[in-house]
Amino acid sequence: MLTDEQLQAIASWAAGQLGAERVRLSAPVKMSGGAIQENWALDAEISGGPYAGSVPLVLRTDAPSGVSVSHPRAHEFALLKAAFGAGTTVPEPLAVEPDGAVTGKPFYLMRRATGTANPRTLARDAGLDPHRPAITEALGRELARIHSITPPRTDLDFLKGAGTDPVTRRVAEFRAQLDALPDAHPILELGIRWLELNKPETPDTLVLGHGDFRCGNLMVDTSGTPRVTAVLDWEFSSWSDPLEDVGWICARCWRFGADQRGVGGIGDLADFSRGYEAEGGRALNWASVPYWEVLATVRWAIIALHQGERHLSGREFSMELALTARKAAEMEYDVLLLTKWIDENGLEGQGGAG
Repeated sequence: MLTDEQLQAIASWAAGQLGAERVRLSAPVKMSGGAIQENWALDAEISGGPYAGSVPLVLRTDAPSGVSVSHPRAHEFALLKAAFGAGTTVPEPLAVEPDGAVTGKPFYLMRRATGTANPRTLARDAGLDPHRPAITEALGRELARIHSITPPRTDLDFLKGAGTDPVTRRVAEFRAQLDALPDAHPILELGIRWLELNKPETPDTLVLGHGDFRCGNLMVDTSGTPRVTAVLDWEFSSWSDPLEDVGWICARCWRFGADQRGVGGIGDLADFSRGYEAEGGRALNWASVPYWEVLATVRWAIIALHQGERHLSGREFSMELALTARKAAEMEYDVLLLTKWIDENGLEGQGGAG
């Protein structure tokens, strides 16, 4: 919890960063989600300067313990600025404190978007059904805007992946991450080897991969005509094959029970690809999406196991983290089913494994 003293320190710091005479902050409210980072909702009353007036804010800072592969807050802020500049629908980034000098932990401030990112609402609310094609197409456009950012970028020189093969890099990461766990996971090892043996060609141009573009990090305002209002959580971004993000949102683990809708439980790949190509002007090899679903499933299983280890190690007692680790068994089952389907049916000309 942020103390009154910390809140006053943040207000004073924010006034200097925003060119204001004074900033008053409301009591912070911890927002839902954020197993890896903490998000606090605050309302700011700003006197003087370019942001004068009432401004709804989010303060994003580190959780008590985190995942080593996630970006620090200063890097995430730089990613948010790059995405904002590319026209992606993201909360406006306002100021970053990278050193922890104000509260003891690095943080940044951004405007607060309206809507919901609740995956079960977005995947299961029948009231959204008439609007799902338009929402899904809009998500395709958002991803294309993100993918318009390509290396080299001096403001993003901390990113991994420039000049490397995305699958080879991921496979090396997966093996190192599995080796860091106390127990063996042979099905995931099998999945990693399958990824190696079936590796697609490296694309001519790498793009900024969001790294966690999926239901839960995509905010939709459902009042009136639903619309996408924010793409959130940039802590896993890297330079990558554009299809890695597509495979991530299409993986069954992110459909939240709405398995019949292949894009995050929200809609269909045909609508998503139409929006992507209309915005980005390029066609991807959509038939290869199931391969990238396998990569996404292996990756999420390993992340889930590391989340559980945060709890099991005693570093952070959390039933949420413990339950997340149990998801790994479901991911292992999905890896076996999906690789078997691809081996039997191939990729070219197929519409996806479902």
